[in-house]
Amino acid sequence: MEAELEAVILAGADEEEIEHIILHNIFIDRGITHTAQFNLENLPDEVIRLNFRFERSDLHRLMAVLRIPSEIVTITRNKVDGLTALCILLRRLAYPNRLCDMVPMFHLSTQSLSQIINKLISVIMEEHAVLLNNLNSLQWFNREKLEYYAQAIHNKGAPMNNCWGFIDGTARKICRPSENQEEYYSGHKRYHCIKFQSIICPDGIIVSLKGAYPGRRHDARIFRESGISEELVQKTCFDTRRFVLFGDQGYGLSDVLFTPFHGRMEDLPAHQQSFNSAMKVLRIAVEWGFQKVISEFAFVDFSKNQKMLLQDVDALYKSFFTTEFGDASYE
Repeated sequence: MEAELEAVILAGADEEEIEHIILHNIFIDRGITHTAQFNLENLPDEVIRLNFRFERSDLHRLMAVLRIPSEIVTITRNKVDGLTALCILLRRLAYPNRLCDMVPMFHLSTQSLSQIINKLISVIMEEHAVLLNNLNSLQWFNREKLEYYAQAIHNKGAPMNNCWGFIDGTARKICRPSENQEEYYSGHKRYHCIKFQSIICPDGIIVSLKGAYPGRRHDARIFRESGISEELVQKTCFDTRRFVLFGDQGYGLSDVLFTPFHGRMEDLPAHQQSFNSAMKVLRIAVEWGFQKVISEFAFVDFSKNQKMLLQDVDALYKSFFTTEFGDASYE
């Protein structure tokens, strides 16, 4: 029972769900192996899109691209097929919910659901986390692609012809941690949070997601500590051409990163005002990437369920990006 309790606590279970597990272990034989009765083929297309945020055909494609095994087995011998496990995870991420709310759809106990979710997140992260952690792991990310991105941004009005993407940090609100509260408190946001640093391309693909970092950490410090600068030098700097990212004024200028001209808009020369205005409009693209997280998978924006010492919030957040953008990482 201890392993089951730990699993549901990590998945964000509330007191009612924890009590249910204790009673379940008292009155029901723990040796029972749960077999899911869930059948995706019995669900209408609109129900699939609403609950899992993907079309029916996309789910099969996503399972193949993420290389999810045909069977998921947890530490307590709960077994489900890989497609069912994927649906369970997507349903959990789709909207703030309790594990007990998912029981009618999947015909599994809350502890079984919790263990399956944690197991699948672990499988996805072990297999694919490197795609978000290191640009050098992206085979398709080459000079030809950089030229394509830079031209697309320039065609949309950028004064620069070598800017290929945008970098920004995002703060995800969490419950107030019981330890190291000051480290996770952002004076700017005025709440406890963890921070991620992302790089987004003009086609919406997020090619890098560094984190999580404590909420009080400044974006410029995260940039230095993340090692992304070294990765960018290797992937975007060539003998005859250098490509750059564009970020806000919180970042410093470097060989791989450009920022707006500093100063009040009205005090800047006309050409600098024009540059800042044009890039400000284009830079909104990076915010769209994070907005998609919230709009499609609202669970990760539900701060009451983001508990640093009880959940792997980092893995939960990154698992979304891996599922949402997994296809593009291989193309």
